[in-house]
Amino acid sequence: MVHLKINGQDIEVEAGVSVLKAAEKAGVKVPSLCYNEELGHFTSCMLCLVKDARDGRLFPSCSVISTEGLSVITDDEEITEARQTGLELLLSEHVGDCQGPCQIACPAHMDIPQMNRLIAAGKFKEALKLVKKDIALPAVLGRICPAPCEGACHRKTVDASVSICLLKRFVGDENELHPFDPLPLNGKRVAVIGAGPAGLAASYYLQLNGYQTVLYDRNDLPGGLLRTEIKAEILPLNVLDQEIGTILSTGVEFRGGVEINASYFHDIVSQYNAVIVATGNLADEIRNWGFTTTAKGIEADQNSYVTSLKGVFAIGNTLRSSRLAVRSVGQGKEVAWSVAQYLSGEEPKGEPRLFNSRFGRLFQEEISEYLKESVPFNRVNSETLKYSGLTKEEAMEEARRCLHCDCRDIENCKLRDLSGRYDASQRRFAGNERKLMTKHFTHSIVYEPLKCIKCGICVRMTSKYQEKFGFSYIGRGFDVVIGVPFNESVEAGLAETAEKVAKACPTGALSVKDSK
Repeated sequence: MVHLKINGQDIEVEAGVSVLKAAEKAGVKVPSLCYNEELGHFTSCMLCLVKDARDGRLFPSCSVISTEGLSVITDDEEITEARQTGLELLLSEHVGDCQGPCQIACPAHMDIPQMNRLIAAGKFKEALKLVKKDIALPAVLGRICPAPCEGACHRKTVDASVSICLLKRFVGDENELHPFDPLPLNGKRVAVIGAGPAGLAASYYLQLNGYQTVLYDRNDLPGGLLRTEIKAEILPLNVLDQEIGTILSTGVEFRGGVEINASYFHDIVSQYNAVIVATGNLADEIRNWGFTTTAKGIEADQNSYVTSLKGVFAIGNTLRSSRLAVRSVGQGKEVAWSVAQYLSGEEPKGEPRLFNSRFGRLFQEEISEYLKESVPFNRVNSETLKYSGLTKEEAMEEARRCLHCDCRDIENCKLRDLSGRYDASQRRFAGNERKLMTKHFTHSIVYEPLKCIKCGICVRMTSKYQEKFGFSYIGRGFDVVIGVPFNESVEAGLAETAEKVAKACPTGALSVKDSK
């Protein structure tokens, strides 16, 4: 047996065990990208660097064997900087969007590409469940949203953007059943003042997560400006009432016809564990409630929506006047995160924001690559269908126009996770010109070479499983790429191991087609 120290902790391991595995035994997870349990060490990514406490030397923990008396530091400022630099070097050549540009442009950050895939497959209930994770009122917003997501759609480079709002409306209209069961009540009570789109969304997500929510409004019926300022031919009241009814059916208690002054407000603050103010444009009365305000509205943190009053949050038009209901709905979802964090004793930070790789506009030469996963249909005419909406067949056809710009393996991408953890910058070492994206397909996977970090896992795995062609390093120096030798297809290179190799890939370079 070998005795060593990991961050001052005495550890005993068998002879021949790597420092990486010794750290794991000590309960320390050292990051890595090129290491694979099945294949052993390779020493490529250099993210598993640790420090010899005796001389300050950095070394890769995956390939150095534990020795008697070794003392290892797994994390300090120098190690963090080295890992960050390593990630930034990998990112400098990484070309691909984590999230599609449509999702980035959506104020509610809805996973639009995945919605499109589900609709295209006829999985309408699954699509509703996905949409309602981020948008509490899809049928409503599908009728009134000015669609900033469509403005960012890469399909515009080909012909016209995907009709995202009509698809969102279709999902909301098609499904009447509620897709989620609320969690059991946890004993915490939250008041939401204002039953417009922001307040409705906040109430919805809080109630779903076990917080008894009471929704106050000066009007007898909930809906705010959605009910009073939009023509019925654009937003029929039965559509609005149905979606609001779905929100209230989760257990939200609505108290309408309630005028709230400063005294009543402070009573509410004292009676509830947290309060959210979503009253719409800031009235003079609300300025007397004790908030720090500006000329635009209540002053609140832009990420957490925390105000100057303890336990009180503000969202929607109370912050600044806006006609964009989807922004208010998105803030309602986000403030629910902050309230839950606050009531759990954590610092309110809002919805987690993960690292997001972006490569910008599509080049003309790349259009054919993205059309490999799409169809040549023309966009359905949104104006013609403004009132009638899409049929199932039209929705499926329009959804198939999506170019699938997002990463199929976004939830399992180690490169993304670590880049976020170490606050890596994709631009630090980036050159002035980027290479052109290409996509290669087998019957079950997608290979995007410019997302590859050359970790060698696919090369070693196809060799181990004796693929006839497999993957190999091709070229030399900075020009080396991973591909199939003898100019064979990816289908031929991964004839037997396609899904196994894709699941072992630490990025989205190799991904299973139906993984997202």
